[in-house]
Amino acid sequence: ELWMSLEEHQDALELIMSKYRKQMLQLLQGRKGEDAEPVLKVHQANSLEIASQIDRMCEMGEVMRKAIQVDDDQFFKVQEKLAQLELENKELRELLSISKESFEVGREDLPD
Repeated sequence: ELWMSLEEHQDALELIMSKYRKQMLQLLQGRKGEDAEPVLKVHQANSLEIASQIDRMCEMGEVMRKAIQVDDDQFFKVQEKLAQLELENKELRELLSISKESFEVGREDLPD
């Protein structure tokens, strides 16, 4: 009889504990939804801000790339102009040298 009473008591306790666990689970699930909502909103706002900053960085990178391209183009134009001027200078010096030589030869041919 004591044994039977103990088993009934354990069964009743097990039933009470299962109901308690079920209610606690429902309560925690309800709270999780409520607790997670503000955090989710903050996370979404942060995500939007980060996406906006990434877009601005990409735009700035594109502007920098264009500026570098313009600088490179300008540098190559200056280099090309410098090479042309150096070549022209060399040719003019050769012409001057030839002119001086012909002037000196012409002077030698003149009678004193």
